[in-house]
Amino acid sequence: MIHEEKVTDAELGAESIKDLIESYNLIGGFMARNLYDAANILKSMYSDPDVTVILSFTANLVSTGLRGILRGIIERGLADVVITTAGTVDHDVAKSLGGVYFKGSFDVDDSELLDKGIHRIGNVFVRREHYGPLVEKAVHATLSRVNKDEIGVRELLWLMADELDDSSLIKAARKSCVPIYIPGFVDGAFGTAILTFNEVQRARSGGRRVNVNVLRDEEELMNIVYSSKRLGAVVIGGGISKHHVIWWSQFKGGLDYVVYLTTATEWDGSLSGARPKEAISWGKVKPSAMSTFVVADATITIPILFNYIASEIKFRSRNMGVYPWSCQ
Repeated sequence: MIHEEKVTDAELGAESIKDLIESYNLIGGFMARNLYDAANILKSMYSDPDVTVILSFTANLVSTGLRGILRGIIERGLADVVITTAGTVDHDVAKSLGGVYFKGSFDVDDSELLDKGIHRIGNVFVRREHYGPLVEKAVHATLSRVNKDEIGVRELLWLMADELDDSSLIKAARKSCVPIYIPGFVDGAFGTAILTFNEVQRARSGGRRVNVNVLRDEEELMNIVYSSKRLGAVVIGGGISKHHVIWWSQFKGGLDYVVYLTTATEWDGSLSGARPKEAISWGKVKPSAMSTFVVADATITIPILFNYIASEIKFRSRNMGVYPWSCQ
């Protein structure tokens, strides 16, 4: 259906984040309009008292200063569930324990970085000693406090929050009773540190290994999905964290609200670049869903969108009844 809505020239002089969002509507073309649609979908979603919101993002974003905004999203009640990748734990823990990440360049000589013991995440740098060793320290300290033979990943992360400072998004999630699920938890320093802890325990007389069972997390997520009246998702980036959101959503008839933010393309058939309409064919997104697909860098779009939502919604009251545990 064609809607003959006029494209209008936007003018300089926006005095608020709301004015900026409205200017994207006036611009009306390309990703500006999609970003405006995303803002409206988010506002509608967060105004729905019966929706469970799943926030999905990839770990690379946590290496940047966007970590603070992601933490703020959790603290303001704008996420009921977080699904992410193992590196989120790595970066969050490393920063919480004093690891310093600094501004670098995409064009630096990586062989020189290797010689200097510096890891590169795009144009963000971190020294080797500020990364893996700090993660291992926190994981080993946490596992040494586990008093049972088996634990889920979400439960382990909440326990590990005691090792972290208040800048941590993991700690914010524990305080806010927001579960963090990491289906690919072994794919990073976090998972490797669990392995090294158990190897140390195996070699030690009287040592006690801890089994981390990701299926416990899947049972929790299943119960949350089934207990929800409606589902919404903010999906930042792609990969396993994106797929896990839409995979579980199909068992509730699909998402009712969908905002995808990515730089991936659709033409190669990748999950990361697939638009919401492709998920309709799988029953992962409802045909009636409010949805949009914003092709842009999340370090640019997330501050715009969520500063707008924070100005409009302030703090969101969440439905705590969807969780299979008490959040008192």
